[in-house]
Amino acid sequence: MLKLWKNCNVYAPAYLGLRDILMEGGRIAAVGEDLSDWERAPEIEVRDLGGAIVCPGLIDLHVHVTGGGGEQGPASRTPELQLTDFTRNGVTSVVGLRGTDGISRSLENLLAKCRALEEEGISTWMLTGNYRYPVETITGDAARDMTLIDKVIGVKLALADHRSSAVTGQELARLGSEARVGGMLAGKPGLVVIHMGGSPRRMADLFWALEHSDVPPRNFLPTHCCRSPELVADAVRFNRMGGTIDFTADLPGNEPGTAAVLCAALRQGADPGRITMSSDAGGSQPIFDSTGECIGLGTTTSATLLQELRRMLSREGLPLETALRFFTENPARVLGQSRRKGAVAPGADADLLVLSEDYQVRHVMAKGREAVWDGQAVLKGKFES
Repeated sequence: MLKLWKNCNVYAPAYLGLRDILMEGGRIAAVGEDLSDWERAPEIEVRDLGGAIVCPGLIDLHVHVTGGGGEQGPASRTPELQLTDFTRNGVTSVVGLRGTDGISRSLENLLAKCRALEEEGISTWMLTGNYRYPVETITGDAARDMTLIDKVIGVKLALADHRSSAVTGQELARLGSEARVGGMLAGKPGLVVIHMGGSPRRMADLFWALEHSDVPPRNFLPTHCCRSPELVADAVRFNRMGGTIDFTADLPGNEPGTAAVLCAALRQGADPGRITMSSDAGGSQPIFDSTGECIGLGTTTSATLLQELRRMLSREGLPLETALRFFTENPARVLGQSRRKGAVAPGADADLLVLSEDYQVRHVMAKGREAVWDGQAVLKGKFES
């Protein structure tokens, strides 16, 4: 079925101005100043957006779709996420992964959950491994996972963290080489996504791996790069070497949020085309008292992405088309999906987000299907009421 959205104020994410958007099936067929001739086509659905902001659906590169947590015992394991946890927040593509708990959270379950979310309406990929080294995989080898399993685009590892396996630079270089080969064989990005902890070593082992191997920086993606000014400086150095760095969106109330950290990296010379922001949705958020005792638990959500977007605009003064790149165009490139995701352009998936004047979610289209309309979820997962 054809769908025509008229009078869209399009950020593709580059600003295009008022445009009409024609969709056929799950793809964008045309973007033009006046596509009104298509209104005469049989069985076409026409909606007038009245000049509302239309941009690509958000891409969240770091999501615990099967739940995270567990570090305060079994009762602290967070629940699985559902389809509307993403669509209500403008997210139409996610990368699922595991965290500290690689014991009760299996890779097989992660694969099944990613396939379920895809079937229900959004686009999904996943990472093999978790914090630990040697890397746990499904087939027995990280490159084999990437080559043989459709959803697997890379591998995850923790670095500079008390929960990591004290990986050396040599081991990291070897894993980067395996991921690169797996990516080449499968036509995938072949990523090593690195959970960055708070250890003073920071990215020392990553720099060693780059200096003593032939693996290019683009095969590594360090995340949580906002933990300290020193880690931000390391991240900027890595970015200027040609790598992409990922910042984790902060929680509500934690002002000025990660937006300020990201903009500090820009002022230090980071290339904005190699920066992404993810939510860490589904992860646990322990609440500590003054003595360091855990007195409560919360969970992170993808809602933090648009929260940081609003902070970038209102507090940091970034233009909307610049800020949107960190959630759309840039992560699409990291995924090797630039022609399909993160853009409002002919041939791209019809993943569209319509924002209100105060940058709240109005409507969401996921692969050509209305997922949210007037702020209400109209597309739901199989077990959502």
